[in-house]
Amino acid sequence: MRFVVFGGAGDMGSRAVRELARTPGVAQVTVADRNLEAARSVATAAAEEAAPGCRVVAEAVDILAPGAAAQLMAAHDVAMGAAGPFYLLEEPLARAAIEARRPYISLCDDHDAARRVLELDEPARRAGVTILTGLGWTPGLTNLCVRHAAQRMDRVEAAHIAWAGSSADSRGWAVVLHTMHIFSGRVTSFAAGRWEEVAAGTGAERVEFPPPLGAVTVFHVGHPEPVTLPRFLPGLQEVRLKGGLAEPALNRLAVTFGRWGLMATHRRRQRLGAVLKPLLPLLERVGAPSRPASGLVVRVRGRVGAQVAERSYRAAAPMASLTAVPLALGAFWMAQGRIEGPGVLAPEAPGGPDPEAFFQELAERGVVVDREP
Repeated sequence: MRFVVFGGAGDMGSRAVRELARTPGVAQVTVADRNLEAARSVATAAAEEAAPGCRVVAEAVDILAPGAAAQLMAAHDVAMGAAGPFYLLEEPLARAAIEARRPYISLCDDHDAARRVLELDEPARRAGVTILTGLGWTPGLTNLCVRHAAQRMDRVEAAHIAWAGSSADSRGWAVVLHTMHIFSGRVTSFAAGRWEEVAAGTGAERVEFPPPLGAVTVFHVGHPEPVTLPRFLPGLQEVRLKGGLAEPALNRLAVTFGRWGLMATHRRRQRLGAVLKPLLPLLERVGAPSRPASGLVVRVRGRVGAQVAERSYRAAAPMASLTAVPLALGAFWMAQGRIEGPGVLAPEAPGGPDPEAFFQELAERGVVVDREP
C-alpha cells in the first residue's frame, strides 16, 4: 500500500504521515508539500518510528500547477488531502484524483468546498473513482456519530453538533485561514427539512465539553456537516452545527472581525492573519483551558417505534489526534477496500466507514469517542 499525503508537512498532515508509517502493511508514505525542506524533516522523523518495510519519502508539489497533483497521485494507491485552506485546495485535489483515477480522502472542513466537491459525483462515478471528503474531527468523527445513532433508530430527526478547539492546539497558517473563513459571511445550516443560510457568529450557545475544555461558547460557523448529512441520511429535519475557540478572547475577536467584514475574502484573511499570528501566544493565555485540547459534543434525536430516542457522543484530545488519526485510518480502510464507491461520499454515506468498527479501531490508536447510552 502506497499513500501520498498532500500537505504532509503541516500540523495535521504530519500526524497522519506518522500514523500511517507506523501501520503494518504500509509500504510507502510520501510527504507531498510545497515546502520540500519541511517535508524532508517530517519524512525523516516518521521513518525513525515506521513499521518494518515502510519507506517515508518527501516530494515537492504545487497543487495548483496543472497536472502536478494528478501525476503524483498516479504513482500511489491512495491520495490524502491535508492541505489547506480547503476552500482553495479541495476541489483541485478532487479533480486531480479523477484525472489520475485514484481514490482520494481528505480533511475538508469548509462548507463551500464540500458543496463544490459533491458536484463532482458524476465525473467521479464515470472514472470509477471514490472520493471521501471530510474524514477528520469535524467533519468526520461528528458525521460518524450521527450515522452511528441513526443505525440504532427507526427514524433519525435532528442532529446538534458542537465543537471547540484551542488555538494553541494548532497554529498552522491553514488553520488560521480556515477559522477566519468559517466565521465570515453567511453559512449553511439545515432546519425544518430545508437548507438555509445564517450569519456566521450568531446563535451563541454555551456547551459543556469534556475536560480539560469545560464550558465553551459556540456559534453558527461554516462547516460541511449541514451540507452533507441531510443528503446521505434521509429523514433528518434539522442539522445544527456550532463551533468556537476555547480561548474566550480569540472567540470574541473571531465573531467581531466576522461581523465587521474583515475576513470576508482570502486576501483580507491573509492580511489580518499576518497581523494576528504573532499575537496568538499572548491572546491564547486569556481564559484558556488548563492545557490545549479540542473536542466534540454530538446529540442526535429520533424515534424507535413510537418512542423518542436520544443519543449523545463526546470526545476530547489534541487536535492533531482527533483530526489526523481518522484520516490515516480512513485511508488505510480505503486501500483495503473497506470504503465502497465510486462517487463522492461523506463519512456518513452508504459505503463510508462502519461507525462502530471505526470507533473501535480509533480507540486502539488512542482516540476515544464516548457513546451514550
